[in-house]
Amino acid sequence: MSTQPQRDGTFDADVLVVGLGAMGSMALWRLARRGATVMGFDRFEPPHAMGSSHGESRIIRTAYYEGPGYVPLVREAFGLWRELEDESGASILTMTGALMIGKPGSDVVAGALASAREHRLDHEVMDAVEAGRRFPRHRLAGDEVAVYEAAAGFVRPEAGIAAALGRARAFGAGVIIRAIDRVEPITGGVEVRAAGSAWRARHAIVCAGAWNSAGLVDGLDVTLEVTRQCMVWLRPRTPALHAPENAPVFVHDVGARFAYGFPSVDGETVKVGVSSTSAPQDPETIDRAIHPADLEAAADYVRTALPDLDPKPVRAVVCLQENSPDRHFVIGAVAPGITVLAGFSGHGFKFAPVIGDIGADLALDGRTSRSIAPFSPQRFAHELHGSHA
Repeated sequence: MSTQPQRDGTFDADVLVVGLGAMGSMALWRLARRGATVMGFDRFEPPHAMGSSHGESRIIRTAYYEGPGYVPLVREAFGLWRELEDESGASILTMTGALMIGKPGSDVVAGALASAREHRLDHEVMDAVEAGRRFPRHRLAGDEVAVYEAAAGFVRPEAGIAAALGRARAFGAGVIIRAIDRVEPITGGVEVRAAGSAWRARHAIVCAGAWNSAGLVDGLDVTLEVTRQCMVWLRPRTPALHAPENAPVFVHDVGARFAYGFPSVDGETVKVGVSSTSAPQDPETIDRAIHPADLEAAADYVRTALPDLDPKPVRAVVCLQENSPDRHFVIGAVAPGITVLAGFSGHGFKFAPVIGDIGADLALDGRTSRSIAPFSPQRFAHELHGSHA
């Protein structure tokens, strides 16, 4: 579907969106819903499993250990996920509650409590015995605690992206499957180029995930590194322990790494991941095959902490994670007419609809009412490096 040009013939659209994963699909929906003429581009047909927005489930949680500043955004995201469900008829968000597990001083536990207390979020703190009694699929070490919050659950990434793109198309958006070479400012707007073709618009939103670091746009003076992560599905011995009504999503601080997991989405398997500290990768040449070493961390983790799961994986898939230097988001203008949404560092999907709406604000109005100053692309140039709480 092609988008009609502006009346003066100068531009092909009001806004061009480069990348149609989590953030781009939502930006396309929010822009088209406002009546903007918009076109989106992706190198693969979305939703797809080549980037960072697949794997059947993504955690959404409110007591945000990465920092209290994220809490207002995630609260708004919940409402926008429900709005997308209402518009599309898709089932995207499932509420299960969440457990943040670790030693009392760990980043995950202390950070979740800091957000909960600053924003007066309902929560409970349980010792290892109480956590095991309430949620018997978990086995905590004696010196660990769990922070439980009810306002959490998971979203279905493929369903969410498909729903957003469906709604965007219904509002008149165009989608082109093509790898983009460059995005550059021109007089009065921007130009997006690919394989000898060019499209012009008043503004562009670049949200190409792992490919943001591929030189698509000048002015993004941030080192974005791509790492290879592995998601693993295992079979439960007692399926009822892992049903969504009995098994909150969780993040477990295990020292240098963290583990995360979900209830069973399909009734037969449970997804678990353990963060990888792999060397930076090139998204064009990344190894997408699964090797025995990819499965060892998850198998070792469940033997200790989720003993009802058979540690022999049923299946696994590779996911790309695009990291900013401080593991916080990168949102804002990098050149006239160009907004970048980047650096989501493995914890961005839950925010996708509100980030997409922020992108629409910046593209159409040049500003947003949301507090995004901490995510400025220029913060690194000014040596305002944050820490990953």
